[in-house]
Amino acid sequence: MLTAISVKNFAIIDRLDIEFGPGFNVLTGETGAGKSIILQALNLILGGRAGSEMVRQGAERASVDARFDITGSDELIVFLNEMGFEPEDNLLLISRDVSAAGKSTCRVCGRLSAVSQLKEIGEWLVDLHGQHEHQSLMAQAKHIEILDAWGGKTIDAAIQENGLKYGRCQELRRERNELDAQARERVHLLDLYAFQLNEIESADPTAGEDTQLETEYRRAFNAQKLRDLSEGASEAIAGDTRSASAAVSAAVRLLEEAALLDPTLEPQLETVRSAGYELEEAARDLDRYQDRVEVDPERLEQIEQRLEVIRNLKRKYGTSIEEILDYGAQVREKAAHLNNSEERSADLERELTNAEKQLQVSADTLTDLRKKAAGRFVEAVEAELKSLSMEKTRFQVSIEPIQVTTRGADRIEFMIATNAGEALKPLSKIASGGEISRIMLAIKTAMARQEALPTMVFDEIDVGVGGRTAVTIAEKLCVLAASAQVICITHLAQLASRGIRHHYIEKREEQSRTFVDVSPIDGERRVREIARMISGTEMTETVLQHAREMLAGMG
Repeated sequence: MLTAISVKNFAIIDRLDIEFGPGFNVLTGETGAGKSIILQALNLILGGRAGSEMVRQGAERASVDARFDITGSDELIVFLNEMGFEPEDNLLLISRDVSAAGKSTCRVCGRLSAVSQLKEIGEWLVDLHGQHEHQSLMAQAKHIEILDAWGGKTIDAAIQENGLKYGRCQELRRERNELDAQARERVHLLDLYAFQLNEIESADPTAGEDTQLETEYRRAFNAQKLRDLSEGASEAIAGDTRSASAAVSAAVRLLEEAALLDPTLEPQLETVRSAGYELEEAARDLDRYQDRVEVDPERLEQIEQRLEVIRNLKRKYGTSIEEILDYGAQVREKAAHLNNSEERSADLERELTNAEKQLQVSADTLTDLRKKAAGRFVEAVEAELKSLSMEKTRFQVSIEPIQVTTRGADRIEFMIATNAGEALKPLSKIASGGEISRIMLAIKTAMARQEALPTMVFDEIDVGVGGRTAVTIAEKLCVLAASAQVICITHLAQLASRGIRHHYIEKREEQSRTFVDVSPIDGERRVREIARMISGTEMTETVLQHAREMLAGMG
């Protein structure tokens, strides 16, 4: 509910503060007093277009501040919190400044916001209807929302079910499209993986094989040199009388003789004797080693070829045989997955066909529910239109098939013919502001039984009507005001007299400057305003008494 709006340096407004209450609020005043400017200011706070022409001449900037009581609007509070705004004490504060250069700044709960955010929030707060501001009804895209809201929980449940089935179809389509896009790449990858696996499996490397081969290669490559070196070492140990073995044997004989003279030399004797035994064993080992070392050019070539195979695998698939084998396992798994994807593609087509059939059934069910709801909706709206002196008006809901979406497969548009013999036309083609306002009022009155409405603002809903029709419009507005805040700018006493809170708008000149004032009126002042609306400038006692009777609910 809009509780207050403050306007400063906006158009011809110097400073204006208006407080609104629940239920039916009316604003009246002489023609040209500035009522439309107040609506422009309200539209600005709801995310409307800003322009430099809105700034009062001589001022640096215009500002509009609004306060909304959002008590009980839990969904709106959650929506605001998701945007990063935190109302305090269920009060939502919105402000917007416009500079003389035409640039605007928006704030919600004291925090900067984008105009797009302001528009989204505004849709929760105010439904503004006037000769040029009836977007919620005139926008064809909104008609499906209105009809679905009329249909209630049954249609809501069907929409949710349809949305789930639509989502499932979309998931399957995405997966299918991904598989289709990968089809050519899949063939290429399968060929690549087959080549890589064949290369690895044909080589059949084993862990540690490269180390063993490198050792064998070094031995085979240096075989002759190793034979020569080992032979030389053997000769040096035990080859002749000058060998190490001969020298040790001589030392043993000398120490044996010395030990006979001095037993304390026995340990040294044993050490040298043991060295002799070890030298003899080493010489025998070297002889055996020489027998094992073969100069085999053919084997050397085989080792070189095998090492080259392994080096080639390492260049492509890993720095070690272990990594090469791991890569082969991964390729084998990827190839299996790609082969399975072909089977998955076939399964996916079957799943998608079945899911699309289920979605179509869901969409058809939703269409049937909408057609039933549309029939009741048309009856309710036409009944309201008749009571608003539009007896000849025909109202219809056009339901045309479209491609299935998350909300079904229907394009909804309200059609109307305001005169007998006319063909039905889209509601958006209606030119008369008065007709638009009354049609909107009929729809809103019918909807009041179905949904909780936001604050509704009506501008000149009384254009082209009078007498009993004006009374009926007033009654309709009172019905709406029982479940929502209604703010109405009117020229009709029948409407103004039914308001719970009445504001008077007047324009004055002071020191060659124009000012707009708005003030709440009651008592005798309100009586005189109602009388002015009845008869113009003539203020007789009869007119005043008529005004009192209207305010008392008798007129």
